Amino acid sequence: MDATYTLSLGDPLEPVRKAAAQMLQTRERTFSLEQPFYSDERVFQLDMQEIFHKEWLIAGMTCEIPSKGNFLTLQIGDNPIMVVRGAEGVVHAFHNVCRHRGSRLCTSDKGKVAKLVCPYHQWTYELDGRLLFAGTEMGADFDMSQYSLKPVQCKTAGGYIFISLADNPPAIDDFLATLAHYMEPYDMENAKVAVQTTLLEKANWKLVLENNRECYHCNGSHPELLNTLLEWDDVNDPRATQSFKDHVAESAAKWDAEKIPFAHASFGLRNRIVRMPLLKGTVSMTLDGKQGCQKLMGRIRNPDLGSMRILHLPHSWNHCMGDHIIVFTVWPLSAQQTLVTTKWLVHKDAVEGVDYDPERLRKVWDATNDQDRRLAEENQRGINSSAYQPGPYSQTYEFGVVNFVDWYSERMLHNLGAAPAPYLRQVNE
Repeated sequence: MDATYTLSLGDPLEPVRKAAAQMLQTRERTFSLEQPFYSDERVFQLDMQEIFHKEWLIAGMTCEIPSKGNFLTLQIGDNPIMVVRGAEGVVHAFHNVCRHRGSRLCTSDKGKVAKLVCPYHQWTYELDGRLLFAGTEMGADFDMSQYSLKPVQCKTAGGYIFISLADNPPAIDDFLATLAHYMEPYDMENAKVAVQTTLLEKANWKLVLENNRECYHCNGSHPELLNTLLEWDDVNDPRATQSFKDHVAESAAKWDAEKIPFAHASFGLRNRIVRMPLLKGTVSMTLDGKQGCQKLMGRIRNPDLGSMRILHLPHSWNHCMGDHIIVFTVWPLSAQQTLVTTKWLVHKDAVEGVDYDPERLRKVWDATNDQDRRLAEENQRGINSSAYQPGPYSQTYEFGVVNFVDWYSERMLHNLGAAPAPYLRQVNE
């Protein structure tokens, strides 16, 4: 089917756009979404076009591509993407698509190359995307300057690599500056991924996020996690006891003395940075609460830094402790399938088997991720029922879910070019 004929058909998702906008504009704010947002493939395509193709996503960590020529690849819907370290340490992102006939260039998850060479016809690109070689077969008047790799918006901060497929993505520089400040003690250029897992969840990506944004379910589901994690992250939470508030104050005084940033920082509903202590007597998210890695991160000298929780919507949450960092990213595959990637990072000089045991490091979150997978999948099975109708969120225990759905609704309506919902007029992005 040629492009002219395809274009003549119009936008097949146009009825879905109108229906989705209407449902979001008229929904009850403190209730879950209508069924199609969790189960319908057409709404999933809308999510990919209007959220995952237009917002900022975490592609990986700069320490994963430490030197010139190192690259990593990822898949965003139908779009293969590559991120590569170029000259003078500059991080570039490109569509992983040869400009000749569209073959993928980099076919492995990670690697190191001198140049980017297409395996099909050996078109060769510089690390900054310029086409260097296409062979004499293309003719004497072939202009290589017109066939550079198509770039992807890319920014780095605090060891994180952010990309966006949009030509004009939302503003993010204020958050990135704050993130860099909060991550400074960790010296993320001198970190490494100690272990990484990928878990397939048979549930919509929004259900995966909703599950993460509340701990209402934690007491009945996450015994390993609750050995160390406090269920709330704010002294103003109605569940917060005086002993908890005292624990926070004591911890904050120690962090302040060591010049460790800890004040809450929020950027609309998309981003949030919160450092909170772990349970008294514990310093890391391990089964016994003791250090998972004996070599601490960066300039950190005190392992008792609690957990700095970083939220980045639409798809990432993070826990940063004194001895290691855990980075979670969510990648939608279909309306009812989602990949959750988890990376445990330690100091680059930490020695496996001496400073840390990967199995011990990952045990708590391996268990927690699998428990959350089962919860999300059962949630999906119930939502697929003809009996499902949106149910009420607890505004005390599930305020994080309300905030996520507010953010999703606001961004979807904005990116669709639709009028904002009345309940979202006070939401600042």
